[in-house]
Amino acid sequence: MSTFDDLLAQEYPQFSQVELARRRALIEEAMAVADVDHLLCYGIGTRGGAIGWLSQWVVTNEAQLVLTPGEENELFVQYFNHVPLATHLARDTVVAWGGASTIATSVAALQRRGAKHGRVGVMGPLPLSAARQLEAAVGPVKDLTAAYNRLRLKKSEEELRWFALGASFGDRAIAALEHEAHVGMSERELGALVESTWLPLGGVNALHYFAVNDMNDPQYCVPRQHPSTRVLRHGDVVTTEITANFFEYGGQILRTFAVAAELTPLYRDLHDVADAAFAAISALLVPGTSAEELVEASGMIEEAGFTTLDDLVHGYGGGYLAPILGSRSRPNEPTPDFVLEESMMLVVQPNVVTTDHHAGVQTGECLVVTAEGPRRLHHAARGARRIG
Repeated sequence: MSTFDDLLAQEYPQFSQVELARRRALIEEAMAVADVDHLLCYGIGTRGGAIGWLSQWVVTNEAQLVLTPGEENELFVQYFNHVPLATHLARDTVVAWGGASTIATSVAALQRRGAKHGRVGVMGPLPLSAARQLEAAVGPVKDLTAAYNRLRLKKSEEELRWFALGASFGDRAIAALEHEAHVGMSERELGALVESTWLPLGGVNALHYFAVNDMNDPQYCVPRQHPSTRVLRHGDVVTTEITANFFEYGGQILRTFAVAAELTPLYRDLHDVADAAFAAISALLVPGTSAEELVEASGMIEEAGFTTLDDLVHGYGGGYLAPILGSRSRPNEPTPDFVLEESMMLVVQPNVVTTDHHAGVQTGECLVVTAEGPRRLHHAARGARRIG
């Protein structure tokens, strides 16, 4: 029996009232620090941010949530036909249609709540036109998006169980690629294959990137964000990055596959270095490790004469989170003054590539920081795999 059977069997699973109360308390604390009385949360296109975290409504087209300590939340949803399901799913929240202008409806709600000049905060990517309309009504607003991102860095055990379920969908995809992909399939068909593994379980695609290359004449060193018609041939290599979500909760897994052949010496060297970098970085996922230490642990990449094209490490789960780190030869930005804490979730993903960017490998997955070292959410076998 799957350890996730209870979640998978429910019509629409829910977090506990204790968990939702924990989140609300953290949001209200952030509001108090920012010295605001009301909060407007904005989400669009399945990127609901604080809306889903607070209400469990996975945002579709657009939604805005108004929160005031001591009062019930109000959630305004576009489109009209999305309101019935939002009403069914949203917790501790009054749901209504956003009207012809969702921001105008939210402004009216804030005014009903007695919002005063300069006492409103915003979380999420509120469009400029909407922000101007909001500020015309309530004065300058404070952007609390960074505060929200900080709150999402550390996961509760209840959240981690949902993330682990999402991670298991990625594991299914990797198994399908290893056992069912074959010569003649295109990158598009690889996408159809992996989605078929999680759709029956309610999984939702977040991303599945592939790159297919001839190992003896590689031209592309990182998985493509949009699939091509390139088909698998004997002697190819497939690199992939996959995230499937259970509602808004998923892992991320990256693997490299040789097609009906062994890895060539170049690809074996690339993958050996990537494996070594993954092991060195992962060993440091304990509370107290600095971002600088994580970058330094990847030094064997440059020592081997290679570089990277993707992030080396990034925080994950509830957003694309800190620390976002590149390797020494391809820094993402100045290395932040950041220290790991218990229950943070990161993707460790050394995408080791040649300096001409013609050949590259992917390996990595989501890991959780614990005092005992990294905790896996994925269970797929590590290392380079083989198709056919």
